[in-house]
This record gives sequence, C-alpha cells and structure tokens, in this order.
Amino acid sequence: MTEKKFRLKLEEIKELTPLTGYSYVSDKITVDGMKVGFMYREKPFEKEDSGWRFLSGTETEEYLDDTNNSMMFDINTVANYDQAIIPYLKSRIGSELERVERSDEFREI
Repeated sequence: MTEKKFRLKLEEIKELTPLTGYSYVSDKITVDGMKVGFMYREKPFEKEDSGWRFLSGTETEEYLDDTNNSMMFDINTVANYDQAIIPYLKSRIGSELERVERSDEFREI
C-alpha cells in the first residue's frame, strides 16, 4: 500500500473549532482536495467518536467499501479542509446534510 499524501500538512492545521472527537473522512477530501458534499452524524461508537462522517458526495459504493479510502480525523482537522462545515457541527445525531450547489451552505435532507 502506498503512503497517502494529504493536502494539508500538520503545521497548516489551525484551531478553528473547540469541538473535539474523531470523525470518518473520505480520502476524496483529505487526499484529493474535494470539498465536503455530504455529511451525516450517527450515534458515536465510543466516547472519542464525534459521530460525524464526511464525504465528497462523489464516492461510489465500491470506493466506500474499501477501508483504505477513508481515515479517522479530529473534527478540527476536517474543518481545516472545509470551513463551511463549522456552523453545522453542533447538529443533532441523525442529521444528514448536503452542500447546496456552488455554495458554502448545507441543507438537511
């Protein structure tokens, strides 16, 4: 397996949100540099899990089935990849949001 080359370096990550916990994030965001197109919050698996899952919205079922195509990242790290998610991070468990085309807004679906 080849080592992943993330779009942001560790020293580029700034504190953008005080919220903590890890989330599952597609490599389409952290490696390919795409924006978050779809985000949902499920019941956390454990205390450190925020419950958030972030996808670009272009992933196929086959892509998602391959666990090598995603990683766990702290919520703040994901916010550094796409600051548009920040206003929605306090959404309740069960929330499903999609990006409004060509904007920094999301709508509940």
